[in-house]
Amino acid sequence: MADILVLGSVNRDLIVHAPRLPLPGETLRGQRFGSCLGGKGANQAVAAARLGARVMLAARVGQREQGGELVAQLAREGVDTCCVVLAADETPGVALIVVGAQDGENQIVTVAGSNGSLPLAQVALLPMAGLKWLVAQQELPIDSVALAFERARAQGVRCLLNAAPFREDGARLLPLVDLLVVNRLEAGALLDTANATPEQLAQALRARGPSAVLLSLGADGLVWADGQGLMHLPARRVQAVDTVGAGDTLVGALVTALAEGQGRDAALAFAQAAAALAVSRPGVQDAMPRRAEVEQLLGSP
Repeated sequence: MADILVLGSVNRDLIVHAPRLPLPGETLRGQRFGSCLGGKGANQAVAAARLGARVMLAARVGQREQGGELVAQLAREGVDTCCVVLAADETPGVALIVVGAQDGENQIVTVAGSNGSLPLAQVALLPMAGLKWLVAQQELPIDSVALAFERARAQGVRCLLNAAPFREDGARLLPLVDLLVVNRLEAGALLDTANATPEQLAQALRARGPSAVLLSLGADGLVWADGQGLMHLPARRVQAVDTVGAGDTLVGALVTALAEGQGRDAALAFAQAAAALAVSRPGVQDAMPRRAEVEQLLGSP
């Protein structure tokens, strides 16, 4: 039995590394290109599985463009794919990613593909018994995510929403969420403000319904808001090589720790350590750490 169910997207990532991010209208000569399994749902499931979680992924994946191989790769990572539906006449989602060598920052454009057609009938059949956490993002139809959260909460399963990428209709999910994870841009967009401090953003989002809010600030750490108040935790200092997938690693690690029963502070430290390792090396899923690596980093100064 899985402890964590990730309801999410599966993409084929097309990644170009360049000296820096291009300006509007500018053409740069890239340094290298790669293609790999991606999508926020797949990434978060793999991150959790690598850290020892019992995790299941629910998704819809088009079989065209070798979509079946994406699902096989998930299984090889230890992710339970029994709730992944293969769609014969559809194409998997695609993410076009540019990574700048100067600071490891990235630009991403996604095309939903089969992620955009996850039907309510599939969500209605998802197994909820025995789960501790349901995790979802916003690369799927919002109606499907809402139904999954409603079913989960009715059975006592806690719900984590990574409200990325930003969607205006995603705001209606907030009352169904136990833990909301966003970055600063997503938080500002949800609240339609650009002038608030991270602490103000976290408190305002929590007032919309979530029991707790994690606001990720990248190299500046994170802000956590819950019923006990506010915390600002600095990030571990590492040389950023590639920040693609750092947020997904953070989510996968955090929900793994929480599902294990780790307390808030220990779970946040575990998640930050995993994310620090991920940004310190190239790749997305290739950069996601194993359990022993995170524990070793936690034990170091």
